[in-house]
Amino acid sequence: MAGGTKRQKDLRKALRALLPRIPMRDAEPILEKAVAGHLRHLPPSISLWQATTSYVRHELTEYDTLLEEGYDRDAARHFVIDDMNEVLRGWGCNKSISEEEDAEA
Repeated sequence: MAGGTKRQKDLRKALRALLPRIPMRDAEPILEKAVAGHLRHLPPSISLWQATTSYVRHELTEYDTLLEEGYDRDAARHFVIDDMNEVLRGWGCNKSISEEEDAEA
């Protein structure tokens, strides 16, 4: 997503502020997700946060495996929330996911 639209530039700026230590291999798919689908109509900071939490949940935790093993969505989210917050902290994020916020997503 080099160069790009004003929205893409705003998303990259928001990403650097939210996740200053994120590796590029993780940043690119998050940015792509933030400009696609239903997220493209949201403000950049919200779009980016939604894309980030979805990416971390599905790509960097056991969430999908738990679903395949028969756990319901809420239980699977409960079991991966600490892992998700650990990834976010590792990327320099000062924001964390709470159970209540995650249930609303």
